[in-house]
Amino acid sequence: MTDAVESHMAKSSLSFVCQNCGAAYNRWQGKCEACGEWNTLSEEDNATAVPVSIRSKRKGRQFALESLSGKSQDAPRLSSGMAELDRVTGGGFVRGSVLLVGGDPGIGKSTLLTQATAMMARAGHRAVYISGEEAIAQVRLRAERLGLADAPVQLAAETSVEDIVSTLSEGAVPRLIVIDSIQTMWTDTVESAPGTVTQVRASAQALIRFAKKTGAAIILVGHVTKDGQIAGPRVVEHMVDAVLSFEGEGSQQFRILRAVKNRFGPTDEIGVFEMTGLGLREVTNPSELFLSERDLGAPGTAVFAGIEGTRPVLVELQALVAPTSLGTPRRAVVGWDPSRLSMVLAVLEAHCGVKLSGHDVYLNVAGGLRIQEPAADLAAAAALVSSLVNAQLPTDAVYFGEISLSGVVRPVAQTAARLKEAAKLGFGRAVLPESARGEVAGDAGLTLNPVGGLTTLVAEIAARGVPRGNREGSRDATAVEKNATPARFRRENG
Repeated sequence: MTDAVESHMAKSSLSFVCQNCGAAYNRWQGKCEACGEWNTLSEEDNATAVPVSIRSKRKGRQFALESLSGKSQDAPRLSSGMAELDRVTGGGFVRGSVLLVGGDPGIGKSTLLTQATAMMARAGHRAVYISGEEAIAQVRLRAERLGLADAPVQLAAETSVEDIVSTLSEGAVPRLIVIDSIQTMWTDTVESAPGTVTQVRASAQALIRFAKKTGAAIILVGHVTKDGQIAGPRVVEHMVDAVLSFEGEGSQQFRILRAVKNRFGPTDEIGVFEMTGLGLREVTNPSELFLSERDLGAPGTAVFAGIEGTRPVLVELQALVAPTSLGTPRRAVVGWDPSRLSMVLAVLEAHCGVKLSGHDVYLNVAGGLRIQEPAADLAAAAALVSSLVNAQLPTDAVYFGEISLSGVVRPVAQTAARLKEAAKLGFGRAVLPESARGEVAGDAGLTLNPVGGLTTLVAEIAARGVPRGNREGSRDATAVEKNATPARFRRENG
C-alpha cells in the first residue's frame, strides 16, 4: 500500500511545461494549446513543491497599510554614463528596477553591459558583473580589448542564485548588477535543469526580490530564439520593469537598442551604436550615419524621414523590381513589415495602374534599422515605382506619408520635426501629404511638394523614366505613365 501511494505521489509530481510560454500540462502532447508551438513541452519535477497541508499551517505576517494622502518621492535615477543607453531607459537606471536585455548571439550585449558597468564603477558606484557563461579570464580579456581593464568592476563567475544574493548582501549595496545570462542561473528551491521554464522563472523572481529589497538595479541578459523573441517563459517579461531589445545585422556596424517595455519611461525610443574595434561607440546623429554611404543617382532609392520616439531619423529605402521567371513572384523585405509592403503593392496595382504581378519585388532598409511606423508607405512606393520604370528620384528629396487603401496619402505626426532634420542634413525638398501643409511653418527651409493621392506621385516618377536599353523596360515606363494619369484611371475604372 505504501509503495502504491509513493508511486502515485511521484507520478503526480511530474508535469510537462511549455518552454515557450510556460503553460503546464499533466501529460505530454506535441503542440502547446496556449501558444500554438510544436515540440516545446518538457518534463519537469514538482516534487519540491510544499504540500497544501503544510502551507495551511503557516501564519501570515502583518504589514503596514498606507494612506492615499502620503507623499511619494520620484524614482531617483542613476546615469549609466552612456547617453544612448540613458535615452532608451528613460533617463537612467531607477533604484530597485530590473531590466531584461535580449539580442542575437554575438550582437554585442556583453560588450554594451561591460562598458556600462565600467563607466559606473569609474564614477564611484559599486558595479558588479556576474557571468554564468564565461570565466573571469574571458571577461578580463574583453575588458582589456575595450580599454576598460582599470575600471574597478567586481567580477564573478557564478550560477547559484542563493550564493549570488548572499555575496551581494555583504557590504555596500551595489548600484548596478549585471547577470549574464538568466538562462544559466539556477536555484535550490526547484529541481530542474538550468534554462528550463521553472528555473528561469524562480531565479528571476529571487533576483527581483533582492532588487526591490535593497534598491540595486539589476540587468538580466536573455537569450533569443530564431525569430528574435526572448527565450524562456513570457511571464519573465511581465515580471521585470523594462525589456530592451538589442538589434542589428552581423554584417552591419550599426546596433539599435530598442525599448519593448518600460515602466519608467517611453517605449518608442531607440539608442544607436556603432561597433568598432574598441567596442560600441555612441552615435549622436544617426541620420548622418545611415545616409553616409548611400548611392546617389541610383533608381529605386528614396530617403524616408521617420520618427523614432522623440528623435527624427532619416534612412534610405532601397527597392528592386525585376521581371520574374517563377510562377509566383517573390516578395522579400528586410527592415520593414511585409504586410505593409503587400498593401502598398496592392494599392499601386489597383489605383495607379502599376502592374507588378509579373515582377519580383525586393525592399531593404539600409543600415540595419527596423522601421515600424506607417509613415514609410510613401517612400516605399516611390522607391518601388522608381525601380520599375528606371527613374532617378531627386537626391535632395525626402518622403513621408501614410497610404490608405483608397490611394489617398494621409498625414502623419511630427511633420515639423521631420522637415527640420531633413533641412539640417542638407536636403532641399520634401514630398509629404497634402493635408500636412498647414502644420508646417513657412520657414521650414525646404521646398514642399504636397501630394493628395498616390496617383499623382506615380505619374511624376514615371515621367522621368529612362528605358533600360530593352523593349521591356521601355514598355514598363510607358505603361505606368499612361495608367497613372487621373483621366486614364477614371476612364478605365468608371
